[in-house]
Amino acid sequence: MTCHAMCHLQVDSECTFGVLGPIYLPPHAVSIPRTEVPMEAIIGVTVRRKETISPRSTSEEFSSGDASRYKDSEENTQPHGSAKEKQDKQKKGDEERDEEFIKVFDGDSSLRRRLFRVIAVNRQAGLNQVLVQALRAFHITKDPDQFYLTDLYSEDEDVLHDPTPVLKLHRKEGKRPATFLRFKGRDNYSGEVRVYPGKLKISQAFCTIPVDSKTTVGDLMKESLARFDLDYQFEELRCLEVLLDRGVTERVLSWNERPWDIMKSLGHDSIRQMELMRFYLQLRKDPHGPNVALFIGSLPPNLSERLYENILTDLLGKENKFLKVGPIYYEYGSMVVNFQDSDTAVRALYILRNARLDEKQPLLVMLLPNIEETMIPKEVHPLLVFVNIKSGGCQGLELISNFRRLLNPYQVFDLDIGGPLPGLYVFRNIRNYKILVCGGDGTIGWVLQCLDNVGQDSRCDSPACAIVPLGTGNDLARVLRWGPGYTGGEDPLNLLKDVIDAEEILLDRWTVVFHPEEKTDKPEDNAKQVNSTVAAGSTSEDNSQILVMNNYFGIGLDADLCLDFHNAREENPGKFISRLHNKSVYVKMGLRRIVGQGKVCIKDLHKLVQLEVDFNRVKLPNVEGIIVLNILSWGSGANPWGPLTGDERFRCPTHYDGLLEVVGVTGVVHLGQIQSGLSRAVRIAQGKHIKIHLRSDIPVQVDGEPWIQSPCEVVILKSALKATMLKKKKFKRRGTEPNLDPTAGDGEKEGAQPGQREPGPTNWQNQTDDVEKSSNSQVASNEDSQHATSSVSVSLQATSSQNQ
Repeated sequence: MTCHAMCHLQVDSECTFGVLGPIYLPPHAVSIPRTEVPMEAIIGVTVRRKETISPRSTSEEFSSGDASRYKDSEENTQPHGSAKEKQDKQKKGDEERDEEFIKVFDGDSSLRRRLFRVIAVNRQAGLNQVLVQALRAFHITKDPDQFYLTDLYSEDEDVLHDPTPVLKLHRKEGKRPATFLRFKGRDNYSGEVRVYPGKLKISQAFCTIPVDSKTTVGDLMKESLARFDLDYQFEELRCLEVLLDRGVTERVLSWNERPWDIMKSLGHDSIRQMELMRFYLQLRKDPHGPNVALFIGSLPPNLSERLYENILTDLLGKENKFLKVGPIYYEYGSMVVNFQDSDTAVRALYILRNARLDEKQPLLVMLLPNIEETMIPKEVHPLLVFVNIKSGGCQGLELISNFRRLLNPYQVFDLDIGGPLPGLYVFRNIRNYKILVCGGDGTIGWVLQCLDNVGQDSRCDSPACAIVPLGTGNDLARVLRWGPGYTGGEDPLNLLKDVIDAEEILLDRWTVVFHPEEKTDKPEDNAKQVNSTVAAGSTSEDNSQILVMNNYFGIGLDADLCLDFHNAREENPGKFISRLHNKSVYVKMGLRRIVGQGKVCIKDLHKLVQLEVDFNRVKLPNVEGIIVLNILSWGSGANPWGPLTGDERFRCPTHYDGLLEVVGVTGVVHLGQIQSGLSRAVRIAQGKHIKIHLRSDIPVQVDGEPWIQSPCEVVILKSALKATMLKKKKFKRRGTEPNLDPTAGDGEKEGAQPGQREPGPTNWQNQTDDVEKSSNSQVASNEDSQHATSSVSVSLQATSSQNQ
């Protein structure tokens, strides 16, 4: 929150987390084992630092930025450059303004670390005016009578006095005058300190207790228990000194220590540190309990529980025996192991991190926090954030940093470290929470598949999912109005506000079953295992493979182009870091096929494929590709189904109507026309149960993950798995949002993305909205990003059956 200096007195001192309150995970609800393990090991953070800067703590990575303003250096207070003209010009300007720039150190520690603030005061200013300016620079609101200023460059650190203390300051050549801001510790024999209840269940944020030089920590604890009206026995608690400066450090205090002496000692080193120091009450017994969890990944997949236990026992030894194992995520080679106490868990953490299995990559090991669900207000639905740093334009690192500053760092997880499973396990006891997935369609499918696997162990089996599109296609994100792709121009705070305002909507999910032909010799050749970011396929005893489809299923030309792109990206992953570059590769591949280069297009696909819809045989037209659609977006925003008017054979499709749409593509040119909005695909059928018989090796793809499929029977039927998604509300222009098209005017429709015009006849977004309102008024238009894949862009005027 930002407010005026006078207005802050009217602000409630209790933090409500502002506009993010409905999705904020309260810090007191997170229970962390009492260990010396850094935060990186607990939430899997890899602080990525530039080599040219000095190391900084994890808390600085998550801070609001005040630390960077607090730190300064001698060089940046001097004029830039060494030219004498600049120095003379600056001195002349200072003399004309009759101002003096003074460096203020708040203690001996700040002098050693070269941390100071610069204040500008009038040369004739009185002592009180200079002192108030110095306190304001460090955001100290206490009574100025408790502080005084001394001359840093004087021999005996002389105390400043009226009149004209600025003119009396000693000066060194080439440096600004400098002062110490000191606390009157010798003259102050009493004062007040704040005591916080920590994780004790009490609504009161803190209590203020008067102390003097004779008050002990034991006296402080007894008085605090009386103020908080707590029933705890004195022996059940202990008092901690918590310092919030460049990290969080804790120290357990003994009963005979003197709180006021601690405050005065800190004030001598740094008044800022004295302001940031807190006294906390804490239970002697760890509230995290005897159950400390470690997440272990990169294990061999699909082993038995006994084999996993044997592996851990061999690595840890009997002296670090675990309490229990589970849950186990067999297909991912991951598991959670519980230990009796935090000391054993920490020893196991470092042993497993240094272990190797068959000289392969090291194990992934994370110490997991525990969320106390009872400490979360009923009206709060915490947001679990997953970020895929490898998706699309690789903008995930920036998003992780921003979200960890805005939210509780323990609710933001990097999918590159353990995938979605650690975060889902940590949130397993929360009854109602939301998920934000930052990635492409494959990342969303990955998270949904993991939700299916952990659903039985979670109190919330279907949390609502929102999307920040980072991938190349982002078709599901387009349908749910989250846009064609995150460009970095949107304020992360606005993204979180949109998640709070979004409405819940169901997404149909479909099971795709591949039944191989009996004559196949090698079961593993029946269907290539797809990437786990789509869905972890399972294989039954009859060698059938089962996948989950969220977006679409393609056979033939479309899947063949997708396979070429997939292979090219696997060979040179470093080149595919730009969303625009990825789309240009698709265009090049299509152009090669038009001129006859590359692979030969699949001809006579209708002779190689037999289609049944709702148990009725369907005659296929002469096409080179077949696409089965669940959503009205495909291939980075194109709508193969086309406008919904003028065809009475089919119902108006949506992604929650329980129906699939089957369309065909006649060739590469036709594919390009669909991408650019010049044409639509050939409508073939619409139904709930699709059966396709493949008579030869044919490229196929499920949600953008392609492979060559040998002859088999493919059955697509409604899945028992449900997905609850969050649909963004229609776009509202914000005055602070960049990249708005000032020429849009009245032509920009509510619900459009920035810079998007009045929709034409192929806009999938407005098409979906109109289906929800009325089947008689349909509009459609392409996103701007679609035209990046074609040299032709067309704008058509929308017409409806009512000639609106």
